[in-house]
Amino acid sequence: MDSTILDLGEDLSGFLATLGRLIDQTVREMIVFELYRRGLVSSGKAAELLGIPRLEFIQRASELGIPYFRFTEDEWRAEVAESKRD
Repeated sequence: MDSTILDLGEDLSGFLATLGRLIDQTVREMIVFELYRRGLVSSGKAAELLGIPRLEFIQRASELGIPYFRFTEDEWRAEVAESKRD
């Protein structure tokens, strides 16, 4: 596995330490969730990067306010209309 040394600075490192988790794990999760939020990786790839099941990743993303479905309002209306068709 490749690794990179990242100087987070004293303030940020101190804050991350207060979260009660390993800093490298916390930073890795933040990076992966941000890549997913930006649409740069799929939920499956993000789950793989974190070593967790896809459903767990989707649930955790939802808890962070990152939507699984990304529709514009018009796209959402079209989906709802389509789902009501017989």
